[in-house]
Amino acid sequence: MAIKVISFDMWDTLVDDDSDEGIRATRGLRSKRDQRRHLVWQALNEIEPTDYERVALAYDTADAGFNLVWKKLHINWTLEQRLGVVLDGLGRTLPADAFERLVNDTADMEVEIPPNPIDGVAGSLAALARDYKLCVVSDAIVTPGTGLREILDGHGLKRYFSAFAFSDEVGRSKPHASMFNTAARALGVEPHEIIHVGDRDQNDVKGPHAIGAKAVLFTATRPDDAGATTADAICGSHRDLPGVIAEVAERADAEGPSA
Repeated sequence: MAIKVISFDMWDTLVDDDSDEGIRATRGLRSKRDQRRHLVWQALNEIEPTDYERVALAYDTADAGFNLVWKKLHINWTLEQRLGVVLDGLGRTLPADAFERLVNDTADMEVEIPPNPIDGVAGSLAALARDYKLCVVSDAIVTPGTGLREILDGHGLKRYFSAFAFSDEVGRSKPHASMFNTAARALGVEPHEIIHVGDRDQNDVKGPHAIGAKAVLFTATRPDDAGATTADAICGSHRDLPGVIAEVAERADAEGPSA
């Protein structure tokens, strides 16, 4: 068999990104965006009176920097680095214990109220795990890889995966080759023995294609890139994914690693 590993993006592929916002709203909680800013303000305000609007502006500026480095340079700041940039922008510091608490409170938000799994994902993973090793190759935007593992575990999905490549741990973000190569090394396979599944053409199709892997564009909750993709296949549901993977794997077998 030419294909030995199926790798998965996490957001909008395994879990429905921002589906937790509806849960937060029904509980009367702030949005994730507002709560993250509130946590920084709260930590600083406990030390000395602090203007919330200044904190929000500094956070917005740090977010803009993060997005530039993440999307253009494919470098992932850790959560500690990201919050450090916010504090630097304010000319403020926190005691070590207060900063650690801020990092942990921010990291735990999506763990405590997790996004919902995409319909049918458990059955899809169970079926694929019978024939392939599975791994996750995903950017960690705010919640670090440790928390993303907890989210998957809480949904009963972590047990299907043999390896994880999260961008905050790798140090680079998709589509950088190191993300996919990290997963390949962890599972002892060559890139051409991987099919990657994800929702973004730039990250989840062009990234794996650049190192010789195959790619399936997954469109169940985010079909934005379906009209212009070079993916080896497009799949709209987890119910159909095992069959789509089988077809791509069969073609890969016929083509061989040099194709």
